[in-house]
Amino acid sequence: MSGHGHIDPSNKKIALLIAVLALFLALAETAAKSSQTDALNANVEASNLWAFFQAKTIRMTAVTTAAEDMTITRNAVTDEAAKAAMTRQIETWQGRAARWDNEPETNEGRRQLSARAQAAEKKRDVSYKRYHDFEISSAAFQIAIVLASAAVVTGAMALAWLAGGLGLVGIAFSAIGLLKPGLIHLF
Repeated sequence: MSGHGHIDPSNKKIALLIAVLALFLALAETAAKSSQTDALNANVEASNLWAFFQAKTIRMTAVTTAAEDMTITRNAVTDEAAKAAMTRQIETWQGRAARWDNEPETNEGRRQLSARAQAAEKKRDVSYKRYHDFEISSAAFQIAIVLASAAVVTGAMALAWLAGGLGLVGIAFSAIGLLKPGLIHLF
């Protein structure tokens, strides 16, 4: 302010800069939180799918082992009716094992579960990269707001210019988070 109660015109511009930086900060924080939530959800999905995959693997191993054991036993049996019953059971177990390995109609065979889990992991990884880019963007906006505020108090216009530059860095990291997450890896 000048001695007559008027606001210095440069302070109006800095106040506008602070308002714009605060707007971009709010957008970056919202995007960061959304990306973090997406990453956590994708991580839970991947974990669930891998657990389902493991359960199918255990069941598949159990029936495969039973079929192999019964095959050995069947070869020692002389009763044709018993042999036929054992053969049917072996075929049933082998069919289940094959179905548990590949079930494209339900998308729940081991092959499908593995592919779905890997896709969820990829989504998680991209979301985490996006989250980190938005966090860097938020930090740049926060520091820029502090510097712009200090420029108002001190009258040092270099601080206002530095704040504007950091605002551009924040915008750049927001754009990276939206368009090419993880392009610049800082930590």
